Amino acid sequence: MAHPEGARAQREQRRGPVVRRHGQMQQGTTDQHLLDTRGTADWVHEDPFRVMRIQSEFVEGFGALAELPPAISVFGSARTPVDSAEYEAGVAIGRGLVEAGFAVITGGGPGAMEAANKGAMEAGGVSVGLGIELPFEQGLNPYVNLGVDFRYFFVRKTMFVKYASGFVVLPGGLGTLDELFEALTLVQTKKVTRFPIVLFGTAYWRGLVEWFRDTLIAEGKAGLHDLHLFHVTDDVDEAVALVTKEAGA
Repeated sequence: MAHPEGARAQREQRRGPVVRRHGQMQQGTTDQHLLDTRGTADWVHEDPFRVMRIQSEFVEGFGALAELPPAISVFGSARTPVDSAEYEAGVAIGRGLVEAGFAVITGGGPGAMEAANKGAMEAGGVSVGLGIELPFEQGLNPYVNLGVDFRYFFVRKTMFVKYASGFVVLPGGLGTLDELFEALTLVQTKKVTRFPIVLFGTAYWRGLVEWFRDTLIAEGKAGLHDLHLFHVTDDVDEAVALVTKEAGA
């Protein structure tokens, strides 16, 4: 079908790889918008600028963590009380991981994260905290000796997996579950290999394990072999042994 004469002669605006026509054309040029000091600052909140922020977060994270020794990410609730058995278990796990030759990576917050960082630092190891910008600012706990703060959850989550050889998951809430299920999915789909996942606290995780077996697997939404994607234990030494043996320090 022949194009109307006007279509061949239509005006268009090219800005790098972007082509704008008709009502999508904008006034001025890219250089003009950059150099025009009379413009508003709205552009810092627009998606193209966010891409640069995202890129910079990846670069900063990769740069800070690239020379880490073998590491294990430890997850758990920010609400875990300091005087609780869970907190003491977190301290012992952090200490045990360092003694086994691993750095410890947490979300850098309080509670179970602080406990693991405390154990790692007191054992003389590398204690990493990957913080996140939240409406209720927490800040990095005092036991972090290498910290990176992120704006974007998905960048931070990449660092947890990329620079860790396995996960230890203490009792936690939605953030802990988010990290756990992402790790399980990555292992199940073989996006990562040799990535042990240990759930600490059999009583806490029992309901989830039963749901996996009696609902998820029973209804054919997962395979029986998927129960072998993780281990469950109440023993600190066993948790450390399982996650470090499979990770192969």
